[in-house]
Amino acid sequence: MLLDFFPSRQLTFYIGKMFAVRIIAVLAMLVLVLMMLDLLSRTGDILAYAGNGEAELLQYASLRMPQLVKRFLPYSVLLATIITLATLNQNSEVTAMKAAGLSAHQILAPLLLVAVVVAGASFTFNERVVTRATATLKAWERVDYGTIPTDPDLRTNVYFNDGNDVLMARELSGQGAGTVLTGVTFYERDDAGMIARQITGSRATWANPGWLLEDAEIFSVATTQTEKAEAPLLVAPGTTLDQVALRRVDADAETLAQLAASIAAMKAAGRRTAELEGRWWAKISGPMSAILMPLLGAVAGFGLARSGNLFIRAVIGMALGFAYFVVENAALAMGSFGGYPPLLAAWSPFVLFLLVGETVLIRTEE
Repeated sequence: MLLDFFPSRQLTFYIGKMFAVRIIAVLAMLVLVLMMLDLLSRTGDILAYAGNGEAELLQYASLRMPQLVKRFLPYSVLLATIITLATLNQNSEVTAMKAAGLSAHQILAPLLLVAVVVAGASFTFNERVVTRATATLKAWERVDYGTIPTDPDLRTNVYFNDGNDVLMARELSGQGAGTVLTGVTFYERDDAGMIARQITGSRATWANPGWLLEDAEIFSVATTQTEKAEAPLLVAPGTTLDQVALRRVDADAETLAQLAASIAAMKAAGRRTAELEGRWWAKISGPMSAILMPLLGAVAGFGLARSGNLFIRAVIGMALGFAYFVVENAALAMGSFGGYPPLLAAWSPFVLFLLVGETVLIRTEE
């Protein structure tokens, strides 16, 4: 009974192949154009670092392209849907298929099959390639396109709260009791949140509790005087190693399993995780959006091409597809602020536009 949903094997292969070729062509066009524009804006920054040249530009392109593919693959599926169905309609092939007894859903079935394959490939690509490329690119950007640190535990621009006081460091390396901070600044603040003293130092090590700051210089706001400490100075005694273990989570640079572990760790520490949970669900719903695109763009394929409404139908199909992405981003933003539960924020646009697409298809054709 499931096979009755598809047209004949030959017709399924014909439409599916046509659709797949157009997805690849549209995606290649979008990625190449956007990659060139991105390189125009980034080339100056990359070449500003001494020793960088053509090889570094190619490296940047290789790291940036997976991000562009991830972002614009659903758009490519939408545009390929409209181009494929408009071509079939213009050539009266849709009319011939309907005259043979095929319904609109049967005509769309090969497109939906290809879209399911694209969604699965997109999810795998995002997990295996995009996350690694994103992590490497962001690490490279943090050092201004210089030499990427080889220490996997190295983190840059970290800060910790100690009551009203704030401890900041340019770099953090090591783990546990062997953690070392470099380029340290400690701000002592009063009850009103105003800075009373600023203490800077070249290096700090874990002292259990607090951090032992070397080469400390103390600047007093009240006296505007700076004095140098004669011995290592203990700062931030209220901080713990649990705070050090927690880091700022970059959802784009972590796989589904890694992000789930990060969310669990932040929950255990009492941190707010609504935004990350929404991004976790979006890692699944994002690739699934490719399955929606044939349904939303289907309006371009039905109706008489000679009636002069083919262009209008194509515009309606594009409008429905782009409206989905707008609503999806808005829902994720609302979920980040706590307006929606993360699950609802990630999946409600998908369900809503699934119903909208079915309604438009049925009302216009069946």
